[in-house]
Amino acid sequence: MKQFDVAIIGSGLAGLTTALQLADKLKVAIICKRSVSDSASRWAQGGIAAVRDPADSVAEHVQDTLVAGGGLCERDAVQFILENASKSIDWLVEQGVPFSREDEEGPSNTEPNGFHLTREGGHSRRRILHVADATGDAVQTTLEAKARNHPNIQLFEHHMVIDLITGDRLSEKKAGILGAYVLDEQSQRVLTLTCPYIVLACGGAGKVYNYTTNPDTATGDGIAMAWRAGCRISNMEFIQFHPTCLYHPYAKSFLITEAVRGEGGLLKLPDGTRFMPEHDERAELAPRDVVARAIDFEMKKRGLDCVYLDISHEPAEKLKKHFPTIYKRCLELGIDITKQGIPVVPAAHYTCGGVVTDHNARTDIPGLYAVGETAYTGLHGANRLASNSLLECVVLGQAAANHILTKPNRETMGLPDWDESRVTDPDEEVVISHNWAELRQTMWNYVGIVRTDKRLERAQHRIQLLRAEILEFYSNFRVSRDLLELRNLVDVADLIVTSALSRKESRGLHFSADYPGTLPKAFPTVLQRPKKK
Repeated sequence: MKQFDVAIIGSGLAGLTTALQLADKLKVAIICKRSVSDSASRWAQGGIAAVRDPADSVAEHVQDTLVAGGGLCERDAVQFILENASKSIDWLVEQGVPFSREDEEGPSNTEPNGFHLTREGGHSRRRILHVADATGDAVQTTLEAKARNHPNIQLFEHHMVIDLITGDRLSEKKAGILGAYVLDEQSQRVLTLTCPYIVLACGGAGKVYNYTTNPDTATGDGIAMAWRAGCRISNMEFIQFHPTCLYHPYAKSFLITEAVRGEGGLLKLPDGTRFMPEHDERAELAPRDVVARAIDFEMKKRGLDCVYLDISHEPAEKLKKHFPTIYKRCLELGIDITKQGIPVVPAAHYTCGGVVTDHNARTDIPGLYAVGETAYTGLHGANRLASNSLLECVVLGQAAANHILTKPNRETMGLPDWDESRVTDPDEEVVISHNWAELRQTMWNYVGIVRTDKRLERAQHRIQLLRAEILEFYSNFRVSRDLLELRNLVDVADLIVTSALSRKESRGLHFSADYPGTLPKAFPTVLQRPKKK
């Protein structure tokens, strides 16, 4: 049995921020199922949105967020997060994040510290701080180094949490978090971790779809664990499909940042014709859901495998300097972005819903917090505004840490060890891989960018059959990472489909061909697991 003051599940920007804010005073464990660097945060290209230009205002940033959110943002949450944006940038600068500066990128604004600001779709002004086109990698690398060197932080790499341990689970009178069962992948032993506070920072659930920009770690672990523990889950029907994922047989999950369109990139058909002006007056600068549906429409209408994002009209040196990662990767695949368009398709990108939290990142369970893409704060509503997500990670990571530091230490207790006495080694692991493939293909075919009730009902029926098979496997055989991820994905898939079936309108990222109109008043979709009697 291992004991800590706080356990953080996940090692992206949200998790590392929380850990570093806590570690000077508390003993912290960071649990990640691969290495610390394997998180969605590292893949983020665009940047972090914050009001830094004196000509800009928090009120304008709030308004842009509310417009993108399709009437479903919770205004108090939006205000709280965006008011703390500039302070969060200052903290990242203090940690050593090397944001791009004016002299490196060329003039764009009057940011007082000389940082270069770019603009992305849905923003009315330039307010995106970035590190060229690899912001997430720079932020992740900076904070990871600090976490690895902190004496109060212990890293558990290649460890996967099986489930949370709560008072309810053990039929104890004391409610709330007591600890977690954790699979050590190298030894294949299950550890019992005791701690009074747990922070879910596991990222989103993009791997529930066949095509995604997310890393392999994005299997909805935090959302599924919180759901099984009794937390409310909200707005899972709103899955953001990034409109521009590189289309190439040898490019796995490589996205082309929103900033390419913000800097003048144009979406074109194979014959060179632009099509976005016919779909929205904002053209290429429309929010992602509008752009993704437009691309999906054009591809289906014309039988295309992809469309093209063309920024070759801009100076070559500007492109090499502003988008070095994209330029290099595309060139490796025989695509010169200074001379030709980039083939792109939409792909599942961001989970706007998640575990319901307050402004301190608290969930419904005492001692349990959720931050980052795992959480539903109310910031994103029906559609995430570009570059608000990394910001949310920092602001809510700091809020969670501050709240934990002000609370008295919750009592811990001895916990039972994981019971493997009635399970055996799997007889046919091929069942897991087949169910993985079928679940993801089902979600892609029936719960994609455009939905119908008939498609959703088909998906729900198949998910129920898959769930029965997966739970039977889980009950009878020793656990593995693949099995645990599949178990989490089938729970998340069910939450997405249930939420989508309950929304009888089209709003933001959820578009139903059966209900193409938008209802006059918007309400979030909130799911509550029935309590056991």
